[in-house]
Amino acid sequence: MRGLIQRVSRASVEVEGESVGNISRGILLLLGVERDDTPASVEKMIHKLVNYRIFPDDDGKMNLSVSDIEGGILVVSQFTLAADTRKGMRPGFSTAAAPELAQELYNQFVEQLKARHDDVATGIFAADMKIELLNDGPVTFLLET
Repeated sequence: MRGLIQRVSRASVEVEGESVGNISRGILLLLGVERDDTPASVEKMIHKLVNYRIFPDDDGKMNLSVSDIEGGILVVSQFTLAADTRKGMRPGFSTAAAPELAQELYNQFVEQLKARHDDVATGIFAADMKIELLNDGPVTFLLET
């Protein structure tokens, strides 16, 4: 499982011109599910996401998590994050989960995240989404399980 996280001042996602999710200060998570991912991968990614210290403390050091600041998390499914880009000039998707497994694990991820964190918004799995964000920093990290 791969999660590209961006510290944001705000982020939103729309589908077919309609807003389906938005947050204020927090994390935009682009989530890619790989074929070997399991429910344990979901738990590990959630733990990293809510505890990863990317927000500044009073001294300006990245010592606070999204939980510490009570920030929002916008979760967007991102199939292309599971691509193998090591060879050639075209991404390969043999490492990506099949759509059924990817949706099942994505849904588990969102359900479990909502049980652990108050401010969670989402896109729509496999939809053509338009994402708008104001990256704060910029601060961007790739989390992997």
